[in-house]
Amino acid sequence: MRWLVGWSRTAAGTGLGSGPGPGHGSGDPTGPGDPVVRPVGGRLLWGGPAPLWAVGDWRPDEIRVVQADHATRLAVLGRCGASDETLRTALLAARGGAVRHLTAWPGSYTAVAQVGRRVTVAGDLAGARPVFHTAFSGGTAYATAALPLADLVEAQLDIGHLAALLACPDSPEALGDGTPYLGVRRVPPGHALILRDGARDITGYEPTASLAVAAPQLDVRQAVEDVRDALVEAVRTRLAAPHITTAHDGPGYDGPGHNGDGPGHRAPGPAPEGFGSAPGAPGPAPGASAHRRRQALHGPVPGVGADLSGGVASSTLALLAAGLPGMPGPSHGPGRGTGAGERLLAVTFNDLAAGGGPARESELERARAIAANPRLRHVIVAAGAEALPYAGLAGGPLTDEPGPALATAGRHLRRLAAGSVDHFVGHGARQVLDAHPARLADLLMDRRRRYLLRPVSALARADGSSTHSLAVPFTVYRAARRLARTTYREGVEEAAARLLAPGFRTGGAGAVDASLAALAWCRPGPAARWLTGEALAEVSVRLQRAAVRPAGQHQRPGERRAAAALTRHAADHRVFEQAAEVRGQRLHAPFLDNQVVRACRALPESLRVRPGARASVLRAALAGAGIRDLPPGWGATSHASHASALRAGLAAAAGPLLDLFDAPLLAEAGLIEAAVVRDALRAAAAGEPLPLDGLAEIVSTEVWLRRLLSRRGSCWTGTAPASGRRPVVGGGAPRPGP
Repeated sequence: MRWLVGWSRTAAGTGLGSGPGPGHGSGDPTGPGDPVVRPVGGRLLWGGPAPLWAVGDWRPDEIRVVQADHATRLAVLGRCGASDETLRTALLAARGGAVRHLTAWPGSYTAVAQVGRRVTVAGDLAGARPVFHTAFSGGTAYATAALPLADLVEAQLDIGHLAALLACPDSPEALGDGTPYLGVRRVPPGHALILRDGARDITGYEPTASLAVAAPQLDVRQAVEDVRDALVEAVRTRLAAPHITTAHDGPGYDGPGHNGDGPGHRAPGPAPEGFGSAPGAPGPAPGASAHRRRQALHGPVPGVGADLSGGVASSTLALLAAGLPGMPGPSHGPGRGTGAGERLLAVTFNDLAAGGGPARESELERARAIAANPRLRHVIVAAGAEALPYAGLAGGPLTDEPGPALATAGRHLRRLAAGSVDHFVGHGARQVLDAHPARLADLLMDRRRRYLLRPVSALARADGSSTHSLAVPFTVYRAARRLARTTYREGVEEAAARLLAPGFRTGGAGAVDASLAALAWCRPGPAARWLTGEALAEVSVRLQRAAVRPAGQHQRPGERRAAAALTRHAADHRVFEQAAEVRGQRLHAPFLDNQVVRACRALPESLRVRPGARASVLRAALAGAGIRDLPPGWGATSHASHASALRAGLAAAAGPLLDLFDAPLLAEAGLIEAAVVRDALRAAAAGEPLPLDGLAEIVSTEVWLRRLLSRRGSCWTGTAPASGRRPVVGGGAPRPGP
């Protein structure tokens, strides 16, 4: 795990550092009489009254600092396609407050600009690179991870936020700007944190569309070309890294400031539990599973790799990465093949235990057909019951926040460990390219009813040719019209009342039921049905408070719901990166890049709502890049393999899961009833049609709580907090003061 941390304070603040920075003395960010506060194993990028640190296994080319003078400088951390001259130009623009300039380059990165006493930290559009902040010592501390800030202020758990995360995971009205830690806040996607002498301001940098007048629509051809160009530049930016053709020194690459595995810190003194290796040890963390120990010792293969599931997103990235001109040499390592013409290592996961039916077999056949490209070296990772979801929950790293990826991390780790040091994944393609069902209401608001015919007809076909399906188009149309005529306040208040209704249940599992449930300003998540009445009441109060705020009043329902779904997916992707982290490997998700998100948002609504829009857009993008030979059936979508894997994993791990919920921490916090969840686990393992994703969220949150509370170390000292305070699970924890 990699993160950056910095702070800004008033002249009267203490403990945050005020001394000279690099090139101006000792470089120690603390002044005379101030206690030394620095992250374990951190690398100081600049000092002064607003110091900035980079912590974790950053590569040399992932940290870039340009400076106009001693008080005007810009740090860009991550994979950024801008030249140094472009960064200097943006720094000059940032002097006048042009924050958007700091987010307009290809790649995935975090930009921090210091202009005099003003510090600007720009978050991304999707939320895959979030920014957090908290009040501390008369000023404000910020970081790209929430846990270090929670350590800094010894924050307690925010049980209300955990309840909202389980009840309404993709509703910003319920989650707000909170985190699982009291006092630690998140900067919303598309916003920047601006600090001046410790005072903070959060401002949006994207233009907002009018609710009354539709935004001007781009020509379809031009919009698709823009998506193609953004994707090509995103892939090219990763391929332009100077380390691509160089094997890393020793097993597991250590960049500047690297301190071990995970969010690790290799520093004098005992290593924090769950936070990396023992002092000086080059291998994996003590107590890691045998599989993690093996992959940490051998490391990923040098070069570039990509997922190749047979789906449209992973196939597009693999073909672009293999076909772009100027791509450096083979992606295989010793014993991996001849390398004759091979430029990319394509990894396909074959689940022998869960199956997936004919749809999954078709995906595998498409993957094999694509891998016949001589530029690709195809590796199939076959796994049985040991790679099912819920296997190996006892081990694993502590992630920054809970997420459903914790239930499947061991499964993904096997695939990623067989990949390369730079590995492409197709996460986010569905969220940025597909039309959220609520966008049907946007079309009605613009009086473009004729574009509703094709999507509602496709929904009717998805549910079969029964008599009931004949009424589906009218049912969906009425739901879309009702949403178009419902104000934001009415919609959120309706969701708050629904959580308190007797016999509350979430929607059905069919395609039509899911679409009807999504045609709302706010909706409960699949795990909400298993929460206690007290927890649901807490979330209902949050929704009622959000309903009277102006946050969503200026947005259309489809636009807001699509942005919320993307934010939720980006947060889950971030947990996935941390939970399935392979030492020395970088996961690249170009669909979550700022420029790709912007290009996809500019696609006309009439194109988005067409069935198969994602496949048609990506097919056109590949054709524009000179790739036209695609296998038959390319573009077909299926979620059957995911559901079958979750059900098979529940059946195989039923015993350990029931033991996990014998005395769960979630029940101690008042969020669930242990007996109710145990009954649901038994029923789901027996094959009853329950929302499996909801159970995965509950299990993952319980696992995350146990890992958090069993952790001993701190990001700042490497040991337990000096005050002896530990996070508590009960809801009565006091909010920490500055």
